[in-house]
Amino acid sequence: MGAAPQRDHASGDPSCGPEGEAPAPATMPWEVWALLAGSFLVAAGYGIVAPALPVFARSFGVGVTAASAVVSALPVMRLLFAPVSGRLVARTGERTMYLAGLLVVAASTGACALATSYTQLLVFRGLGGIGSTMFTVSAFSLMFRLAPEGRRGQASGLFTGAFLLGGVTGPAFGGALVTVDLRAPFVVYALALVLATLVVGALLARSRQVGVQPPDPGTTPLTIGAALRLPTYRSALVSSLATGWAVQGVRVALVPLFVAVALGRPPIWAGIALTVFAVGDGLVLLATSGLSDRRGRRPVVIAGLALVVVGTASLAVAGIGGTAGLVILLVASAIAGAGAGLLQPAQGAAVADLVGSRRSGGPALSGFQMAADVGAIIGPIAAGALAESASFPVAFALSAGVALVALIAWARRGSGSPVGEAGTRRA
Repeated sequence: MGAAPQRDHASGDPSCGPEGEAPAPATMPWEVWALLAGSFLVAAGYGIVAPALPVFARSFGVGVTAASAVVSALPVMRLLFAPVSGRLVARTGERTMYLAGLLVVAASTGACALATSYTQLLVFRGLGGIGSTMFTVSAFSLMFRLAPEGRRGQASGLFTGAFLLGGVTGPAFGGALVTVDLRAPFVVYALALVLATLVVGALLARSRQVGVQPPDPGTTPLTIGAALRLPTYRSALVSSLATGWAVQGVRVALVPLFVAVALGRPPIWAGIALTVFAVGDGLVLLATSGLSDRRGRRPVVIAGLALVVVGTASLAVAGIGGTAGLVILLVASAIAGAGAGLLQPAQGAAVADLVGSRRSGGPALSGFQMAADVGAIIGPIAAGALAESASFPVAFALSAGVALVALIAWARRGSGSPVGEAGTRRA
C-alpha cells in the first residue's frame, strides 16, 4: 500500500511528496531563531528612526513635502534595486547577501547621523533602501531554505511577526531618543546593526544548515519569468500588491487624514485605530501562523483577503461621523488587521512552496517583494488623489476593490494545482 499523500500547500489539495522526504522536525532549527532576532532588530531600528527622520529633515529648512520625500526615499530605492538583489542572492548566496545588507543599512543610517544638509540626508537614506532589499530578499529566501518541510507557513508567520513586533516597539525608543538629540536614533540604530551583523554572522558561520535539503545537481534559481508561468505565483503577486496598497500604504497614509478631516477628531484617534489594526494583525498572526501548513495556503489566503476587503470597505461607512463613526473605524481596523494576520504568512509560504528548499528563489522572491512595494507607493498616491477630488469613502472603496481583485485571482485558481507548481509534484 502506498504512503499517505501529502498536502499541496499552495492549493490545499493532497499530492505526492518528494521521495524519501523525512518528517518535519518538532521544532524550528536554531538558525531560524537567529534570523528572526535579526529581523526584529531591523524592524525595531526602522521604528526608532521613524519619529526623528521627518523632524531631522525639517531642521534643514525644507518644507513638509521635501521632508516626506526623505521618508519615501528608502522604499523607492528598495523597489528599484529589488531585481538586482534577487540576481545577487542567486549568484552569491543568501548568507553573504544577508550580512552585506545589514552592513549597508548600518552604514547608511550612520551616514544619516552625520548629514549636514538635506541633500545628504536624502541620498544617505535612499542608499539604505539598497541594503534593505538585500537583507529582506536574502532573509526571506534563507528562512524558507532552513524551515522544515511542512513548517513554512509557521516560519512565514514568525518572520512577519518579528517585523511586526519590532515595528511596534521601535517608535517608543525612538521618541525617547529624539528628546536627547535628533541624531541619536540614527547612531543607536547603526551601532545595533553592526552588533547584529557580528552576532548573527558568527552564529550562521557555525551552522550545518539544519533542516535544509541539499540542492539537486544542475538546479537553477527560480527566475521571475519561470515563476510567472505558475498560477500560484501570479496570484501571489496580485495579493502582495494588494497587501502593499491596502495594508501597508493606504492605511498608514489615509487613516490619519480621514480621522482629522472627515471625522473631525484629534490625532490620538488615528493612533488608536492604527494600534487596533496592529493588535488584530499580531494576535491573529500568532494564533494562526501555522494554519496554512495544516489547511493549505489557498483557503487561508482567501479568508485573509476577504477580511481585508470587509475591513477596508467598512472604513467608508465610518464617514457617517459621530460616536458611531468612531466605533465603525475601530471595528473595521480590527477586521482588516485580522485579515492581514491571516494573509501575509500564507501568501509568503505559498511562494516559498514554489521555490522549495533545493534551489535559490532570489529572483522570484524579489519580484514578490516588488509587488508589495509598488502597492505601497502607488496606493497612497491614487487613494489620496481620489480622497481629494471625490471623497474618502471612494478612496477606501478603491483600496477594497484592489484587495477584492486579489481574492478573485486566488479563487479563480480552482481547487487543483498544476503539476510541479508547489514544488512537491513532478511530471
